[in-house]
Amino acid sequence: MTSKDDLDLLIGEALENIRNDRKIANEFLNEIANQIAADAENNRSLSPVAAKHIETMQRSNEQLVKLIGLKHKNKTDNFELTEMDKSNIYDMIQNKES
Repeated sequence: MTSKDDLDLLIGEALENIRNDRKIANEFLNEIANQIAADAENNRSLSPVAAKHIETMQRSNEQLVKLIGLKHKNKTDNFELTEMDKSNIYDMIQNKES
């Protein structure tokens, strides 16, 4: 397996983990919101817990952005011109000089 395959596999695994973490954090956040709505006294003790879950989702967003950047960098680093591209560019240069 090439390192690109390894990277793609790791990115896929990370994305799956991020999605699972976000799903769990969202479920907990909804449950906390329901408990606070049912009894306002719960607000003092549950608000810090809710804040932690929101922080978890924020970190997931940051991880997604980093993964997208990595994937984008990988695509741009591997950019190569085909022979036809090179020929077309050469033709364009020749036509401008004429």
